[in-house]
Amino acid sequence: MEKKTHKYTEQEAYKKLSALCALAEYCCWDMMKKMKNWEFEDNDCKDEIKEHIISKLVSERFIDESRFAKAYVRDKFRYNHWGVVRIQQELKMRHIAQKHIDIAIQEIDDDDNLDTLRDIIQKKKSSVKGKSDYEIKAKLIRFAVGRGFKMDDVIKIVGDLDT
Repeated sequence: MEKKTHKYTEQEAYKKLSALCALAEYCCWDMMKKMKNWEFEDNDCKDEIKEHIISKLVSERFIDESRFAKAYVRDKFRYNHWGVVRIQQELKMRHIAQKHIDIAIQEIDDDDNLDTLRDIIQKKKSSVKGKSDYEIKAKLIRFAVGRGFKMDDVIKIVGDLDT
């Protein structure tokens, strides 16, 4: 049995995406990804329709990549406990302009960054097993760097630990 796909008009697609944008922050890349497998009534102009929908969402401020970057940084730092390096990489993967990334990253206070790093390392420390202090510290360093924290900060915090 063949799956029946819905063919969107440009207006239907715009309406659906604008409703999504009204609920949460999205960037242009997210919206293009959502439309990737959509069928349009005029499939010959599929790419032009997608571009037109995106430009309309941007012009009507449903999508604002600067606003998206700031919200993304806040959420990923506060709730996922990601470091600056990982957040920057994720934003670059979403094709956010570097100027928006730089402005958004400034919202992370250096002291808050170190406090968060210290907290996640302390929590992780209780579950890390190793034969020596060196091995435990190496595992903690790999863990924190994997979360996207800067190596200098990680070494400083891990070096201050009592193992």
